[in-house]
Amino acid sequence: MTDGDELDTLTRLLDERWTCRQFRAEPVPQTDIERLLTLAQRTPSWCNTQPWHVEVTSGEGTGRLRSALAEHVMTHPQSPDFAFPPAYSGIYRDRRRACGFQLYDSVGIAQDDSDRRLQQMLRNFEFFDAPHVAIVTTEQDLGTYGAIDCGLWVSTFLLGAQALGIAAAPQAALAAYPDLLREHFGLPEHRRVVVGVSFGYADDEHPVNGFRTSRAALEEAVSWHPV
Repeated sequence: MTDGDELDTLTRLLDERWTCRQFRAEPVPQTDIERLLTLAQRTPSWCNTQPWHVEVTSGEGTGRLRSALAEHVMTHPQSPDFAFPPAYSGIYRDRRRACGFQLYDSVGIAQDDSDRRLQQMLRNFEFFDAPHVAIVTTEQDLGTYGAIDCGLWVSTFLLGAQALGIAAAPQAALAAYPDLLREHFGLPEHRRVVVGVSFGYADDEHPVNGFRTSRAALEEAVSWHPV
């Protein structure tokens, strides 16, 4: 394979990857999950600390976590280990709103229908019916950069999933209730919850999986400083 072929492959995986919001019930074979996790282990990290540890659910394990979260989120406030953005402004607000409107339009939710918007948000905690969830944690003492390394792990995981024909949904929402996750999985207090990823096989017939987000042009993201 030439360098051009390798770049074409990476470009295709990035172009075709998307966030699945409705999964089929069938599980991913354990051998494929292990292949995916083995690939993700190749993720680079600061001083090769590899701060990520991942809790992966299947079968009844996914069902138990889904039930625990469904009850918990209705009676407890969000309290993430890593603070969520306090506000979105300017172009960041515009991009977020555009993505949200695409989601609501895909399933016929009016922008002023707060009840249905709430129900769609709660689908996060049902994992969009995915058969598997990965909860990614880092070590407290490694701070922000441990979380950044975990973000790199998630990127590798998502691209590997795409290459294997596995759909995935990275979900910050699942990190909103870290105390519940630590209790559920028996994690020590010094493990900080970064993010969750639901994964399985996409329900291609569901309208929520029919839209795709765009990316900003290079001139919006890069400033050049020539000599």
